Amino acid sequence: MTASTDLIRLVIVEDNESLRKALITGLEQTGKVRIGFDFGAAEDVLADTDSFEAEIDAVLMDVHLAGHMNGIDAAVALRSHLPRLPVVFYSIQDEDSYFRDFCNSGILTHFAYVKKSNYLLPDMILPLLKDAIAGKGFIDPEIEARVQEVRRKDKRSPMDLLEPSERRVAHLLAVGLSNQQIAERLNIRDKRTVSRINGQIYATWGLNDTTADEKVARTRASIIVREARMIMWDDDGTAHVEDASGEWVEWNQA
Repeated sequence: MTASTDLIRLVIVEDNESLRKALITGLEQTGKVRIGFDFGAAEDVLADTDSFEAEIDAVLMDVHLAGHMNGIDAAVALRSHLPRLPVVFYSIQDEDSYFRDFCNSGILTHFAYVKKSNYLLPDMILPLLKDAIAGKGFIDPEIEARVQEVRRKDKRSPMDLLEPSERRVAHLLAVGLSNQQIAERLNIRDKRTVSRINGQIYATWGLNDTTADEKVARTRASIIVREARMIMWDDDGTAHVEDASGEWVEWNQA
């Protein structure tokens, strides 16, 4: 999913038909976007994933959608097949449930989440799409404030920092399965996909910062899963955990 030098190949998911048509027209008029597919519901886009898997660079999607799934649910489902698929979300919803869904989704990169009333002009959407495709993450400050508010209400764990597909791999990694065995267990066609997911897990938990040895990173990731708490290692191998006051202290395993 690499954008061509000329056009961003885009999927739009918006249940308001008038707005969907306006977005299609406005974005294509910029000469920098080609709308390959458009849908009115999350269920529709998921049912047609095989048709556009190799044909798109990013998804532009409303968070509030008609049907049983919202846009965040849809992005999680899409990313289980297309890891780190770039998605730009927009919304005017201000319910905790949407921000909680976003927190629980584990979406960390290749995304933007903005308030519809602030960003929904083609010239403002384009930079968001380009940044998402480049692997960046952006949250509208108004939405970020609400996301942080929800995070303060809900206790977070290391697994909450991972995307759903990464959580499944982390659990299997922690019980000693090889990449090939994990791929077979999760019906992943290529074990190299598991290796890439492992890399995302290591990066998210900061394990790439203290070791260049994949075996050590794998072992430490397994320990984090088993302990269900974030652990950080110094360059000399000393492990640290957060105490009740939020300070990082040496991990006393006695």
